[in-house]
Amino acid sequence: MADSAFKEVSDADSLKGTTLRVYRLMLRSKAPLGIHDVQRSLGLSSPSVAQYHVRKLVNLKLAREEGDGYVVDRVVVDNVIRLRRTNIPTQTAFVAFFVMSLFVMLTFFRPPVLSAGYLFALFVVVVGIVITSYETVRTFGRV
Repeated sequence: MADSAFKEVSDADSLKGTTLRVYRLMLRSKAPLGIHDVQRSLGLSSPSVAQYHVRKLVNLKLAREEGDGYVVDRVVVDNVIRLRRTNIPTQTAFVAFFVMSLFVMLTFFRPPVLSAGYLFALFVVVVGIVITSYETVRTFGRV
C-alpha cells in the first residue's frame, strides 16, 4: 500500500517544466492530441521534443495512445475530479453547499426581526462562498 502511494508521489514529482506543460495541455484537451498538435500548441522547437515529453508521460503511465493521438490516462493534479474529459475542482461542491445554505437562510429561516446571530450566520456563509469560490478559480488555473 505504501509503495503505491510512493509511486504516485514520484510520478507527480517527475512532472516538471515542459513535461508538466504537455501534461496540462493534454489534460485540458477535449480530443486526443498528436505530436504536431503538442508542438504547435506549446511552441516547442521540433516534433521530436514534443514526442520526447509525450513518451515520458506514456512511460509514467500518465498518458496513453488513443486513436490518432494521446490522452491523459491518470490525473495526478490535486483537488480535481475528472468526469470523462471534464475537470471539475472538488471545491465546487463546497461552493454549491454554501450557496444553497444562503438561499435557505434568506428564504426559509429569515426572522421577522433581524438579530445579530442571524446577521453573523449570513456573514459566515458569504465568507464561505467567497473563499471556496476563490479556491475553485485557483484550481481551474492550475489544471
